[in-house]
Amino acid sequence: MKTLKILWQRLVTPEGDTCERCGSTHDAIVQVMPTLRDVLRPLGIMPVLETREIALDAFKGMPSESNRIWIAGRSIEDWLDASVGKSTCCSACGGAECRTLEIGSETFEAIPEQLILKAALLAAAASLGAGGDEGSGCCVQQPGCRPGA
Repeated sequence: MKTLKILWQRLVTPEGDTCERCGSTHDAIVQVMPTLRDVLRPLGIMPVLETREIALDAFKGMPSESNRIWIAGRSIEDWLDASVGKSTCCSACGGAECRTLEIGSETFEAIPEQLILKAALLAAAASLGAGGDEGSGCCVQQPGCRPGA
């Protein structure tokens, strides 16, 4: 069975705390994993989640690395044709300018289930060679679709 590697990293303070947006993203990932397993099992793909903690000292030098997700070695923003932004976060982050995800006119501080699911499904399709071209029935005319990705 193929594996679909999902890596998520976030700040964890010495007290074991994290910020609200990372906590919400964690909840979304936990909720989406059973759905991914059920959907991808018939395709011979097993999603595997790895989480990494960023220590507070390291976070201070790179706050945009917290709450970051990679799927199959590519960033979630790459899969979703999104941009990375930043906004002031909470006390666990010391008021740092933390990562946001921007898609069109929407900004997400926490990454919701539907975006994680969409990116994972795009990655799974790509792993099966379902990149598509003009004649494949792929969504080439749809915004955000990237044939051959």
